[in-house]
Amino acid sequence: MRTLEIEQLKLQIANLRRMQFGRKSEKLDRKIEQLETRLEDLIAEDGATEQTETAPALTRRKKACACCDRIVQAPAPSRPIERGIAGPGLLAQILVAKFADHQPLYRQSAIYARDGVELDRSTMARWVGACGALVRPLVETLQRYVLMPGKVHSDDTTMPVLAPGNGQTKTGRMWVYVRDDTRSGSAAAPAAWFAYTPNRQGIHPQTHLANFSGVLQADAYAGYDKVFTDGNGREAACMAPARRKIHDLHVRRATVTTTEALRRIGQLYAIEEQIRGQPPDWRKRIRQEQSRPLLDDFEVWLRIRLLTLSTQSDTTKAINYMLNQWQALVYYCGDGIAEIDNNIAENALRGVALGRKNFMFLGSDSGGERAAAMYSLIVSAKLNGIDPKAYLRHVLTHIADHQINRITDLLPWNIASKLKRQAD
Repeated sequence: MRTLEIEQLKLQIANLRRMQFGRKSEKLDRKIEQLETRLEDLIAEDGATEQTETAPALTRRKKACACCDRIVQAPAPSRPIERGIAGPGLLAQILVAKFADHQPLYRQSAIYARDGVELDRSTMARWVGACGALVRPLVETLQRYVLMPGKVHSDDTTMPVLAPGNGQTKTGRMWVYVRDDTRSGSAAAPAAWFAYTPNRQGIHPQTHLANFSGVLQADAYAGYDKVFTDGNGREAACMAPARRKIHDLHVRRATVTTTEALRRIGQLYAIEEQIRGQPPDWRKRIRQEQSRPLLDDFEVWLRIRLLTLSTQSDTTKAINYMLNQWQALVYYCGDGIAEIDNNIAENALRGVALGRKNFMFLGSDSGGERAAAMYSLIVSAKLNGIDPKAYLRHVLTHIADHQINRITDLLPWNIASKLKRQAD
C-alpha cells in the first residue's frame, strides 16, 4: 500500500507541476508542497525499515598469499546505513538542514542541483528514515535522563500534519521536556527530550511523566493535573504567560492597573536576575526574604483591584488567570531549584515554531515522531554548547558499531570536550 501511494503521489506532483508551468497560483504551490512533504515522509518510513537499497561504491583490493594459498581482503569500513553510500558527514548535513535549518528535502535537492550535485529527494528521505531508526536507542537513553527525578520543564506547541487521502491538515502536538538546572548552579548537563502526539489529550503528558517524581514546571494546562494529584509531581507554574496577558492589555490601552501590575512583576524578575547561577539554598533564602513579601502584597493588591473592575473585562480575566493558580505561581519561592517561569521549555520549542513557519506542516504522524527524535538530539547538543552537525556526524560515525550497553557514551555532554578539541 505504501509503495502504491508513493507512486500515486509522484504522479500527482508531476501533473501539478505541468499545470503550474507558465502561471502563478498560490493554491497550486501549496498543494504541491503538501504532496512533496507527504511523499518525503512515506519514503522515509521505507528507509526506517529497509535502511537503503543503494549499493556502496567501494573498492577493496584482494590479496593472495602464494605460501599459504590464502586470499585476504580488508573488512569494509562501517557505514551509518547498511549497504549505503552516504557517509556520516553528508547525513549529518542533511539532518541539520531539515530539522535545524528547516529546509525540506525537495528544497535541499534543488540546492544541491545548483551546485552540480545530483542528490535525489527520495534517496535522502530513505536516509533520514534509516538515521531515525539508527539513533532510536540514543534518544530513548536521552529520554530516561531528562525524566529522572528532579525538576523538569514542559511545554507543547501545535504541529499541522497532512491527513492522508483528503489533502487537509490535522493538528498534532510537539511536546518538550527539558532538564536544565544551570540557573541554580548545577553542574549536571542540560538536555531536552521531544515527543510527538497526534492530539493534545491529557493522556499523552500523563504517559510521558508516569514514572517521574519531582517538580514539573509548566503552564496551566489541565492535562498535567493527574501528574500532581498522584503525589509524585509538584506543580510550579509559569509567570511569563501571566505577565504576557497583562502586557498585551497594556499595549492595547495602558491603565493604572496594567502599569502597576507590570511594575510589580518586574520587581520579581529583577531579583531573579541577581541570583541567577547561585546555589539553591542561596536562591531560596533571597526569595523568602525579598520575593515572597512582594508576592503576598501583590496578591492582596490584585484581589482589591478585582472589586473595582467589571467581571467581564479582559483585565479581570487576566487577574483571575493569575489568582486561579497562585499557589503554583509562588511555589518557586520555597524551592531554590525551581524558576519563576517556564522560559527554559519555551526557548527549546522556538526551533519547532520556525520549522512550522517554514514548511507549514508534517507529512504524517511518523514524520512527527522522526522530527521529535532529531529535535531531541539537536536541541540537547545546543544546550551543551555543541555544534549539532558536528555532534550528529560523531554519533552517526560510531553508533552502528557501538555497544548498546555503553550508549550513554554518545550523549552530547559525554563527547562535548572531544568535539571542542577537534573544532580547535
